[in-house]
Amino acid sequence: MSETTLREQICDLAKSLFDRGLTHGSTGNISARTEDGGLLVSPTGTSFGRLDPARLSRFDAEGHLIGGDPPTKEMPLHSAFYDTRGTAGAVVHLHSCHSVALSMLPEVDPDDFLPPLTPYAIMKLGRVKLLPFYLPGDPAMGRAVRGLAGKRSAVMLANHGPVVAGRDAEAACTAIEELEATARLALLLRGTDARVLDPEQVRAVVTAFNVEWDA
Repeated sequence: MSETTLREQICDLAKSLFDRGLTHGSTGNISARTEDGGLLVSPTGTSFGRLDPARLSRFDAEGHLIGGDPPTKEMPLHSAFYDTRGTAGAVVHLHSCHSVALSMLPEVDPDDFLPPLTPYAIMKLGRVKLLPFYLPGDPAMGRAVRGLAGKRSAVMLANHGPVVAGRDAEAACTAIEELEATARLALLLRGTDARVLDPEQVRAVVTAFNVEWDA
């Protein structure tokens, strides 16, 4: 994909997420690999609803900012995924309402944030790690992701929002939408005797779709 097309795709995907309420105001950030090994990144303080393709932050393959506006302050999160997951071609971070709400509930399993409600979150995300609360922009968030050694494609920042790495921008956005939809289901079903997928069914999904799961 040419850089011009990638710039337009990033902005189109971001606007779609914004228009459907998956992030709001100037929250959220997105990045994607360019053909030369560099990065295009949403600038700091910008709205997903109004990203300008020409003003995206541009990094070269050595990680130097070479063009565009100053990048998001969450660059340590993005860099951590790129440095530890060889399959990461894009990273997206949102402040999506239902996943943030779910992260505040005491019964959530930090090692397996999403309950096994449907096969789709398992297929697109694997197991999601719930990380503790950090101040926005704290480099410790990136260190926490690095501590996972590339074994998770998605994390949930407590009281903050999800972060997902995918093979490309479209895949990362699709996966983070699945995370938010599953969190919404979990909240809708809270307090009910819902029939979740049992361990045998989960294992069948993991095996059939070659999902990273046991890490």
